[in-house]
Amino acid sequence: MSLAVVHSRAQLGLDATAVAVEVHLANGLPGLSIVGLPETAVRESKDRVRAAIQNSRFEFPTRRITINLAPADLPKEGGRFDLPIALGILAASRQLSSDQLEAYEFVGELALSGSIRPIRGCLPVTLAAHRAGRSLVVPADNLPEASLAGDRRLFGAHHLLDVTAHFQEQQPLLSAPGRDTLPQTESPDLRDVRGQHQARRALEIAAAGQHSLLMCGPPGTGKTLLASRLPGILPVLDQDEALEVAAIRSIAGLPLIPDSWQQRPFRAPHHTASSVALVGGGPRPRPGEVSLAHNGVLFLDELPELDRKVLETLREPLENGRIIISRAAQQAEFPAGFQLIAAMNPCPCGYLGDCNNRCHCSSEQIQRYRNRISGPLLDRIDLHISVTRQTHEVLQGGPGESSQQVRDRVERAACRQQQRQGSTNSRLPNSELERVCVLDSLDRQLLHQAIERLQLSARAYHRILKIARTIADLAEQEQISRNHLLEALQYRTLDRPLIR
Repeated sequence: MSLAVVHSRAQLGLDATAVAVEVHLANGLPGLSIVGLPETAVRESKDRVRAAIQNSRFEFPTRRITINLAPADLPKEGGRFDLPIALGILAASRQLSSDQLEAYEFVGELALSGSIRPIRGCLPVTLAAHRAGRSLVVPADNLPEASLAGDRRLFGAHHLLDVTAHFQEQQPLLSAPGRDTLPQTESPDLRDVRGQHQARRALEIAAAGQHSLLMCGPPGTGKTLLASRLPGILPVLDQDEALEVAAIRSIAGLPLIPDSWQQRPFRAPHHTASSVALVGGGPRPRPGEVSLAHNGVLFLDELPELDRKVLETLREPLENGRIIISRAAQQAEFPAGFQLIAAMNPCPCGYLGDCNNRCHCSSEQIQRYRNRISGPLLDRIDLHISVTRQTHEVLQGGPGESSQQVRDRVERAACRQQQRQGSTNSRLPNSELERVCVLDSLDRQLLHQAIERLQLSARAYHRILKIARTIADLAEQEQISRNHLLEALQYRTLDRPLIR
């Protein structure tokens, strides 16, 4: 009797859980069985593995083969276990030495010819193998993606014979390419926006404190244009943040573009998107738009046109920065630290308050339109602004500040926040507000009066303080002054009819 153990990884949310592929050969009628909670694609691997071994000119054992994927209570899915199963069979039948396999992990789907096909979610596997201190062998097509982790103990293989030749010291596997510099990409520039000084100011505050923003205005006033410029003024992603974003894209099966993998994501789903598309889900949990926008921007245009039940699913990730998807077979958690930017028209026709007086909507139609967005969701959006139509003279004027100029101020403000509290102001715990957002007695009294008069919630009170703190950080001030507080208040009062 022979036994071999090969290390691999399963996918569970953003985690790549260790799996030991145990292969046992015993006397008896020839056959192959796979145990350890395999799903259909894993059970079918026995046919792919048999053909791959035979077509690679190895002998497939005519014995009773039992393959256990441990831990047994973890669901296994996909074709990623084909390569470790094949290597385990070769090692158990003494066609390959098992001593060298202990220091390696393997993932890859086998073709009938023995060639190795790419898998989904290779980057999380690479990061987990690096933390475990093992070398990793991946499909050659996954090597550029996996090399983003910067691990030198990473190898790529085109064929099963490439792997066996490496361990027989005949020909080394492909090594991961080096990455000495971090690529930089260009985003749409804010100088393309003409006029809209108040909206540009709100966008800068939103970027500096990672605050959510709602823009309300007639069609053609530049709401989408403004939203698309936000990634260009946000602080650049550091390597750990970029790897987390890339890992989510890898799990979702989206391509990683080498020249822009460190760019902050900008996701703009259509307003017909379902709740599963927005927050994730499915029989085998997959990340949704809120997770794909992690460390970046989620832009929802035509906000009232989204289904109300779909919009309500945003409430938890907006508060917690993560989403937990529970299914009967498993539970998966995905990060969802996105920055929400939303845009909407003021009425069904879109022209309420426009200078051309083209709106003919009744008050009941307007109220019904605005009631599509619940008060609790709107209360979670930090900044509310009105975007008005610009005159022809303004549109013909010269460009404003560039994205780089605004980003310099934003980065200085973000640096102050990290040094002071270790997080952005939008993620500042309420327990820290008294320490970080200090007001004198007169300003505190003014704020309390405004809260009472405008009938704002406790959540709105906390968010006003955080916005005022961000405005003070942009002004490079240690204390929040009255001007900062008044400016923060106006971003909660401009569109009060929207949240009644």
